[in-house]
Amino acid sequence: LVSGWNPSDRLPVYLEDDMILLPFTQMECITIIDGKTYAIDTKRTKYRLKQRLYKLEPLLPPYFIRINKSTFANENRLERFAANFSGAVDAVFKCGYRDYVSRRCFSVIKRRYNKK
Repeated sequence: LVSGWNPSDRLPVYLEDDMILLPFTQMECITIIDGKTYAIDTKRTKYRLKQRLYKLEPLLPPYFIRINKSTFANENRLERFAANFSGAVDAVFKCGYRDYVSRRCFSVIKRRYNKK
């Protein structure tokens, strides 16, 4: 399992005592929760990652975008951006998971979509 790992298409993740090679296409996002790194999949399952975000960033495919200081989102799994009454913006994923989008990252995302 480990010898067949190619970082270009999946990551080793942990669910309790089991190690799984999770494809990037099945990840909604990679985020920090309570100081630990997790990958959230399409069924909203949280898998623990051993690496830190800064170590994972170069391994991520180009369709992963930063939405805040502690989260990378799979842009193919984003359903919409929802505005709150306070003026904040949330990223809503197809599985139902929500995470806030920082103002700085939102301006970068808007520029990226305006170029397309």
